[in-house]
Amino acid sequence: MIDPQDITGLILAGGRGSRMGGADKGLQNFNGLPMALHTLMRLQMQVGQVILNANRNLSAYESFGVPVWPDVLSDYAGPLAGFLTGLERCETPYLVTAPCDTPLFPLDLVSRLAQALENAQADIAMASAPETDAQGKISIRTQPVFCLLRADLLESLAAFTQSGGRKIDGWTAQHNTIIVPFNEAADDARAFFNANTLEELQQLETR
Repeated sequence: MIDPQDITGLILAGGRGSRMGGADKGLQNFNGLPMALHTLMRLQMQVGQVILNANRNLSAYESFGVPVWPDVLSDYAGPLAGFLTGLERCETPYLVTAPCDTPLFPLDLVSRLAQALENAQADIAMASAPETDAQGKISIRTQPVFCLLRADLLESLAAFTQSGGRKIDGWTAQHNTIIVPFNEAADDARAFFNANTLEELQQLETR
């Protein structure tokens, strides 16, 4: 079994927040605390160390007490830019990623991803979870920003992004990737609900 101390947690807080009116999502309050701080507290319990990827309000994020690094790619290049930044700064054999706008993600996220990665001898373990569409239909969908990665994938990701690649699925498809479902009876249906707008954030608080 992979030792949690061999895993670095990466909080992804580098987006534009365009669907939230340009607000910095990680600093928006959820139950009285910034969303990114909820993410940090959940992730710290599951890994050896945590770093944070942000492109603005760096001093606010630094006040959380963990290293903060901006994208190594320019122009808000998306989550893969955060992955790349994390892999460049990762000093452990594994990196696990979590976005700043999903404050209820599972407390056993990392252990389940790690178990699946080890069992399959995979390069990447990606979470999947039930989602309900506009018609009320429930389907299991991948959650690409929740990934456990082998740190030696840095060179591969650097080449992919340098060639213009920006889609997580496009890169993970190049490697042995195991999809890990979080759809057991005991799993919280809200666990992977991400708040993209202030309205969604308020909905999540009141549910």
